[in-house]
Amino acid sequence: MTAPGLKPPAIAGWCLYDWAMSAFNTIILTFVFSVYFTKGVSADADQGSADWAFMLGLSGLVIALLSPVLGAIADRGGRIKPWLASCTFIAVAGSALLWLIKPDPAFALPALILVGVAAAAFELSNVFYNALLPITTPRSHLGRVSGWGWGLGYLGGLVSLILCLVVLLQADAPLFGLLSKEESEPVRATALLVALWYGLFAVPLFLLTPDRVAEAGVTVSGAVRDGWASLITTLRAMPRHANTLRFLIASALWRDGINTITAFGGIYAGIVFGMVEEQLIIFAIVLNVAAGLGAIGFAWADDRIGAKPTLIVSLIGLIITGTSMVLVGTPAWAWAPTLSLPLDFTPDQQWLLLLGMGLGIFYGPAQAAARSMMARLSPPGLETEFFGIYALAGRAVGVLGPLAYGLAVTALGTQRAGMATVIVLFLLGTALLLTVKERR
Repeated sequence: MTAPGLKPPAIAGWCLYDWAMSAFNTIILTFVFSVYFTKGVSADADQGSADWAFMLGLSGLVIALLSPVLGAIADRGGRIKPWLASCTFIAVAGSALLWLIKPDPAFALPALILVGVAAAAFELSNVFYNALLPITTPRSHLGRVSGWGWGLGYLGGLVSLILCLVVLLQADAPLFGLLSKEESEPVRATALLVALWYGLFAVPLFLLTPDRVAEAGVTVSGAVRDGWASLITTLRAMPRHANTLRFLIASALWRDGINTITAFGGIYAGIVFGMVEEQLIIFAIVLNVAAGLGAIGFAWADDRIGAKPTLIVSLIGLIITGTSMVLVGTPAWAWAPTLSLPLDFTPDQQWLLLLGMGLGIFYGPAQAAARSMMARLSPPGLETEFFGIYALAGRAVGVLGPLAYGLAVTALGTQRAGMATVIVLFLLGTALLLTVKERR
């Protein structure tokens, strides 16, 4: 039986947008194009990873400045979908243009600019997409639907990666013979796949999911003026809402940790453990399957026992698995047995594969529960503004993650130092979350 107010087509359209976005996050930012940039385009792999980190930090700063402002303006104008459509178009176009990036250091700066712009549009689209959740879904199902969206997103990342592997990266005749392996055409073509995937699967949201009604008589200039005024009023009032403020800071810390792992997981596995493209795809598939199952499996827990307990369990799991990933292959890991799984991976790579699975199981629920908790904390009619502030908090802190990773790698000359900074973010976020009172 369908719950009152629950409209399956609208929810399906909303969840499919997570499926659409997943290809950009998985292929461009994490496992394929990021590794291609550091190992194929940049003149030096470590410098390439540092440049990539600084680019993501700068992109995060842009997101931090724009997200609350655009969210407040969208709330004043009423409708959300036009803003989401604009951000989606920029992210799709930026992805497609990455096809032009050849394996030559001369293309490093254009690559960073394109990825930075596309990543900013991608993250801004999340502000508007998340704001549609409480409009589309009854309050009693916020946790489940948020979890379903995250789960479908991770599974979408899995399917898009399999397509990359079968059709482009491991095929004897990439794209049925239309591509040459010279100048890394199969790897570059993954950017075109992302653009097609993102654009195509975003369509159901715009056709099936409801939007707020536009405010009558509100002009663009009026929406901008009123949006700014509303945002300033809300920000000034935040110190009086200490509980919400603590949640915003806590979630910003652990989300920054998750985003940093997402951004540098492929680079870390490629440089520290020597994984090649095919192994990285398998690593990504395992991680995405685990994350999808974790998000879907824990979706019921959010609505049954609450978002806070779900978050605490997930964060403890992230701290344990993340710390282990830093230690694998060092003397501190000498106690662990040598794995001999029937895979074409070294023992240390096999451990990384298993730990990546554990990491995925926990970071899916962490993201889904954080989104549903923010939806419950957002006042009716101000969803986009509050998700904009949510993004602002994430990006105000989020600049730290990639920059800390890049600075640690530059200062100490090892990717392990960069990954260790992520564990600190998880610890700080968990400690602050313990002080937050949950509203059901």
